[in-house]
Amino acid sequence: MNKSCIRVFADVEQIKHCKVEITRVAPSITMVAKALSLSGNEIRLKILFLLHKESKLCPCDMSDILDMTVPAISQHLKKLREGGLVVSEKVGQTIFYSLKMENLKVIAPILDSLVSTDQKSTVS
Repeated sequence: MNKSCIRVFADVEQIKHCKVEITRVAPSITMVAKALSLSGNEIRLKILFLLHKESKLCPCDMSDILDMTVPAISQHLKKLREGGLVVSEKVGQTIFYSLKMENLKVIAPILDSLVSTDQKSTVS
C-alpha cells in the first residue's frame, strides 16, 4: 500500500502562517528540545526533580540522596550546567546548584507531573 501524500489543493495561507509561527517559536523549541534531551537521563531527571523541590543542593547532598559518588553526580551536574538547565553558586567552600529560572517554565510542568503521577499511583 502506497502511503505517500497526494494533496489535491494546498492552503497557501495556512502554510505561510505555519512558517511564520515556526520561525517565531524556534528559540523556544530549541530550548525545550535541549531540556528534554538532557532530562531524558534518569539520574539527571532525578537531580532536576530534587533541585525543583529543594531549590538548591550541593553535590554531596545529592550524592547521599541518590547513593552515588560525588564525582558521578558532578559529571551529571556539569552536563546540566553546560546545557543551561542549572546554575551554580559558591558559598564558602561549598558549591550549590539550582535550576536556571529561564528554563523553569519548560521543565517545571514535567517535574510537577512526577509528583502528581506518584500520588495517583499511591491512592489507587
